[in-house]
Amino acid sequence: MKRLFSLLILTILLINLVFSQSVESKIRDFAKQEYPNDYKMQEYIYKKQIAAYRYMLTVTDKGVKQIAFREYPNDYAMQKYIYDKQLSAKRYSATFGDSDVKRIAEREYPNDHSMQKYIYDKQLSAKLYMKTVEDADVKRI
Repeated sequence: MKRLFSLLILTILLINLVFSQSVESKIRDFAKQEYPNDYKMQEYIYKKQIAAYRYMLTVTDKGVKQIAFREYPNDYAMQKYIYDKQLSAKRYSATFGDSDVKRIAEREYPNDHSMQKYIYDKQLSAKLYMKTVEDADVKRI
């Protein structure tokens, strides 16, 4: 049993090593495409991409991760940026107080928390403005 467990661990480690080399190779190629004639920038991009790749391995919200991956399947730094932006907007949307405006935002952008936040804020602002205009009109009559 102990031998089987050790063999399983060794297999997992080897698969992880092969996969990580593959990712590193892809990231090196990505950096070379971005800056074919600038080795220092290639190294900068490589380090930034590796750090973002490692970060994306640790994220916990799978739905938000899918949004980031769908938008930038080959750019880990942009995935990290989109993930953070979308997660922040998703947390913000949990505070939406106006259910009518929330429904509008979710209907227009069902798979984009960042745009839901934007639409919610704009719609709520417009709704509050219209209320003040309507109140002012009523007072004039």
